[in-house]
Amino acid sequence: MNKRTITVVGGGAAGMMAAITAAERGASVTLLEPNERLGKKLNITGKGRCNVTNNADLQTLLANVPKNGKFLYSVFSRFDGRDAMAFFEGLGVPLKTERGNRVFPVSDRSFDISGALERRLRALKVRMVRDRAVSLDISDGVIRGVSGEKGNYPAQAVILATGGVSYPATGSTGEGHRMAAAAGHTVTPLQGSLVPLREKGNTCAALQGLSLRNVQLTVFENNKRIYSDFGELLFTHFGLSGPLVLSASAHMRHFDKKTYRLEIDLKPALDEQTLDKRLLSDFEKYCNHDFCNALNDLLPQKMIQEMVKASGIDPHCKVNTVTREQRRELVHLFKHWSVEVAGLCPVTDAIITSGGVKVSEINPTTMESKLVKGLYFAGEIIDVDAYTGGFNLQIAWATGRAAGEAAAKEEATGEDTL
Repeated sequence: MNKRTITVVGGGAAGMMAAITAAERGASVTLLEPNERLGKKLNITGKGRCNVTNNADLQTLLANVPKNGKFLYSVFSRFDGRDAMAFFEGLGVPLKTERGNRVFPVSDRSFDISGALERRLRALKVRMVRDRAVSLDISDGVIRGVSGEKGNYPAQAVILATGGVSYPATGSTGEGHRMAAAAGHTVTPLQGSLVPLREKGNTCAALQGLSLRNVQLTVFENNKRIYSDFGELLFTHFGLSGPLVLSASAHMRHFDKKTYRLEIDLKPALDEQTLDKRLLSDFEKYCNHDFCNALNDLLPQKMIQEMVKASGIDPHCKVNTVTREQRRELVHLFKHWSVEVAGLCPVTDAIITSGGVKVSEINPTTMESKLVKGLYFAGEIIDVDAYTGGFNLQIAWATGRAAGEAAAKEEATGEDTL
């Protein structure tokens, strides 16, 4: 019996999983990747540690996919975070679960993940070709193969797993979206998610380079609180970045019709009453000092000038002349440091892409196109994206798995596609 021929376009997380799955099911698989090595973007995830997945149940996975989460119900039901963990441990990569059920290799090396995938591809004799796909070969509504810069790759099924448009240096240049659109698919607007934020004004610019740890960040959409978390953030010349901010950005999706504001609680461990007592204690300690020199124990040096300016208190008045009302306003600033958000940074600065091939045009069980027989999608090319915590890689594993399974067992239709 002739093996079913499959071409996978894209050697990232979803593409490697799709190729492995199809090959495990007996297909003859060709994997096209223009980069010198596979998994280039995978290797930089989680600051090089690779947040492989999230050790979560189905409902938790779905709750962390704010856009088109229901579309993933079937694939997550069959391959969830725990299945992904078992898969990688089966490939010889020991894993560990950290805060927020984030899963990492015990080694803290993303190359252990990409290396294990590549070894599995080689063991399964997947043909890996360094070439960039240029177009899909389609006739009579059926996929016939892929044309690349260096050659043609006839196939009975093609899996597009080219990623989004974030981190273009890793090869995510939007070519897959262009090919999908040429095949008749709708591509929803592409923008960044898990991306730094631009501020209105220049408050953050004055604090450029300052990193704050263990602060609480709250997002307000039209003055309604929509998200809050603790962690680390960084002030930049354009606004804010850092893990806390990247996570928050995924909740800010309607800049065309809504306004967004951030509040930073600089002292989340202290309530306002306790913070006021702490201020009084420091003021007593520095009672003969100027006000601008009395906050050294509570704030990083770089932030003191901005705090003094925002408080409206004369920087050179003696601490013992600061009134109760002024102190109350100061406490409020510590607990509600406000930044007006102008918008997201460009998608090229984002960790992932929001937008992609419209999910209503894809079969949610098989990942097959509803428009072109034998064409499948996997990973970030699809219009789904999640919050931080390993959820986006879980989307890649689950959709890649489903596409590989379906492509390998699908009956060839019509004439011989070769």
